[in-house]
Order: sequence, then C-alpha cells, then structure tokens
Amino acid sequence: MRRSLEDYREIVGDEVISNIYRKARRLYGKHILHINSTFQGGGVAEMLTSLVPLMNDIGLEAGWRILHGNPDFFTITKKFHNALQGGNINLSEMKKQLYLQTNENFSTYTHIDHDCVFIHDPQPLALVKFYRKRQPWIWRCHIDLSNPNKELWDYVENFILRYDAVIFSSKRYIKKGLPVEQKIVYPAIDPLSLKNKELSENDMLKYIKKSNIPMDKPVIAQVSRMDRWKDPEGLLEVFKYVKEEIDCRLVYCYSSASDDPESMDIYRKVYNKAKKWVDTGDIIFVIGNNNILVNAIQRFADVIVQKSIKEGFCLAITEALWKEKPVIASNVGGIPLQIKDGENGFLLDPQDTKGFAEKIVQVLKHPEIGKEMGKKAKEVVKKKFLITRLLSDYLDILNEMIN
Repeated sequence: MRRSLEDYREIVGDEVISNIYRKARRLYGKHILHINSTFQGGGVAEMLTSLVPLMNDIGLEAGWRILHGNPDFFTITKKFHNALQGGNINLSEMKKQLYLQTNENFSTYTHIDHDCVFIHDPQPLALVKFYRKRQPWIWRCHIDLSNPNKELWDYVENFILRYDAVIFSSKRYIKKGLPVEQKIVYPAIDPLSLKNKELSENDMLKYIKKSNIPMDKPVIAQVSRMDRWKDPEGLLEVFKYVKEEIDCRLVYCYSSASDDPESMDIYRKVYNKAKKWVDTGDIIFVIGNNNILVNAIQRFADVIVQKSIKEGFCLAITEALWKEKPVIASNVGGIPLQIKDGENGFLLDPQDTKGFAEKIVQVLKHPEIGKEMGKKAKEVVKKKFLITRLLSDYLDILNEMIN
C-alpha cells in the first residue's frame, strides 16, 4: 500500500508534518518531473522511490522517468562518473557523440511540459540541450565533485550552464566560477522502506539463515554498490589485520544497477583475491537488490565498515546509523556530514588500513562502545537525514523556482 505523509508522524512529530503541508500549499497541481538512469540499485533510485509518491500525496503532480541507453552508453557514463570523481578519461569524439545521441533519442519520444524538471547525475545531463526550455531545469548531482577531471568538467559545464540551479550533497563540491546558482541538499533515507523499517529478531534471523551466514563469529559488513570507489580490495587488507586479533567474518553485501557495467568485473576481481577466505567461510558475498535482506544484514552485523575512497554522500552509512550500528568509515565526501569522529562513529583516512583494523577490533572487543555510539547515531539521522526533511528541502526549492 502506498505510504502517505501522515505515516511518518510518529517518527518525526507534528511540527515537521505541518510544515511540509504548509510549504506545499502554493504548489498544488504543479507538474514536477524527475529523470535519472536506473529504477533500482543505488541511493538515487531509492530516494526517488519514496520522494515521488510523497510529492504526489501532498498535492503535487510528480513523475519519474528513466533514461534509456544501450550498454555502450552506460560504459561511457560510468567513465564519466569515475572521471568526475577524479579519475582519468579518454574523452574521444566517439564518446561525446554516443552520449549526446542517447540523450537526443530519449528527447524525441519523451515530452516535457512540466512546471519544473530535476535531472539526476551525469547520464541525462545533456537532455537540456534537446528541449526548448519552458520551465526551470535543475541538475541534482549526487557524486563527489571536489576534484573532477578538468577536461570532462569543461565538457559537461556546457550543459550545466543551461540549468537554472545545481544541487550538491556537500559544500565541498561547490564550484567556484560556475555562474549557476548552487544549492546544498543532503540526501536522506526512508525509515519506513523495506530496507530501513524495524525488523523483529525472528525476521532478521530468518533472512540471515537464508543468506547462509553462520552465527558463530562476530560479523563485519560493508554494504554498497560494487564500485571501485568503495575500495573493496582495500577492505580485504583491513580484514587480514583484524583476523590476526580476533576470529570474525566479513560480509560483502553488494547491490547492482543497470547503469553500472563495471560492477561484475570488480566483483570477480575481489572474489578471486578473497578466495582463500571464501573457501573457509570467513568471507561471504551477498549480491542482489533484496532490501529486506540488506536490512537484516545491517542489523545483524556487529560492525559496519565503509572504506570508500570517494563518496558523494553514502546512504549505506545513514542506514546503518539509523539502525544504531557502530560505523567505521573513511573521512571523505559526504561521510563526515553524518559522523562526528568518536561520538556516533569513527572516521579515518581511507589509506589508514591498520587504523581501520584497530577501530574494528576495539568495537568487537568492547561492544558497549558501539552501543553508546549507536544511540547517538540514530538521533543524528532522525534530525537531519530522513525523507521528510528531503521532501521539505525540495518544496523550498520548488517554491523559489516556480513561485
């Protein structure tokens, strides 16, 4: 059954609910469109799955469309993604042509007559070039843009200049010299979604058993997309040091998405490196998009780790904090917006392999530390990173842009 705003009342309180309804008054009947490149896998799709129905529930007319592309297109846009996060790219004319052609093809059968358009991430960024603008267009960038590849940034800036505003996840990504209004909106989780709702002890254990995760040792888990920026290979090195101190198990819980063609290659590479531990049952890979299973693993794990090299924000951390889990994560991107080191989690340099191991061992040997952090962590998420706050921020932007 579709959720409505009132379903969140017990979690966020009457004032939050009332403010959202108040902000929606001048937007009744306004047509809003979101466009991204995948309907499942990753935080963007998860947020839109909750945000769009809630927009409709409070009186807007919100829609969500998926940019269609062939495998070659998504191979190119994955290279765009990596380069915008600081990687290298050979920006050939062929890549540019295929990128533009896919966006133009989509525009020929996708009519846009809405009052405001939100374009999510680089894949559909160029769509604005192929429409006669009659409304505000806003680019919502969910990735880490602190140090983009200069050649690619110069290229995509041609499209960004056509937009009325850009939304980033952190002040770190503000681009000096970009003459387009830049806003900061933190991503958020839905506390009532299958991935985040409360689970009974019996339901949690049922899903853990289905995943063939034994319950005889402490469990460390990393939950994310299968992406090189999550540093799954580096996590193997961390695990090696932890195993010298305490007998435990590592669970890689990875989701896949149709717009990420690199994921299976990375999985195979990591699996081969981890094979000696896979054979002994000390490393387990859980792959798929079963949200209740992810929920169960996050709640069952003794420690959640996020050893990312780059992160736009990292909703996997938000999810773990909401579930009152001790989180040990890299001090990169949007992660320090969520974790205050030593209070509701631990932050480390992503290259500090031994530091990660030491903190994991500390929490496993002293679980009372993790419990105390977990209580504070949930309060942080409740105040700052729930879907109701995200909805409220979008309403502020829409009132400014439309009214």
